Amino acid sequence: MHSEINDNLLIEMFKSSDSKNFAFNQIVLKYQERVYWHIRKMVINHDDADDLIQESFIKVWNSLDKFRSESSLYTWIYRIATNEVLAFLKKQKSCNHISLQDMENNLRETLKQDIYFNGDDAQIKLNQALASLPPKQRLVFNMKYFDDMKYEEIAEILNTSVGALKASYHIATEKIKKYINNI
Repeated sequence: MHSEINDNLLIEMFKSSDSKNFAFNQIVLKYQERVYWHIRKMVINHDDADDLIQESFIKVWNSLDKFRSESSLYTWIYRIATNEVLAFLKKQKSCNHISLQDMENNLRETLKQDIYFNGDDAQIKLNQALASLPPKQRLVFNMKYFDDMKYEEIAEILNTSVGALKASYHIATEKIKKYINNI
């Protein structure tokens, strides 16, 4: 049912106190899985992804009245989730006083031990290669490769230029190839 209701109607319904909870539940049902996997690809750990998706949707709830429809609802939610992930990774790095290299090693180790991940050897290598990328490169790669987003959409979410994204994606793919070839 949730995919039948268009986003503009859901936003209007959210603004009405009579249908606010219903509309929000429909938005969550419509987008939670895609947003969860976007977050999960960045933080690797299921529990962290669960926490971040909850935080993201709390921010959506608190801000949806101010949504101006300058982008699609999904792009706006994606931006909120992306900002939550980047803030989480930055906080994790600074709170633990660990280097980027140690953080990448921790992500790879988490991936190996994750009971929710059951990929074959090629998937494990790819995910380990992704974990070795700096967060923003990993984010750009995930959005372009896995989520099949257009550069223009990614640029809107990350508030950067298409040219910078293309360069970042190219660098990320080269690093991934190099990582996999050296395993």
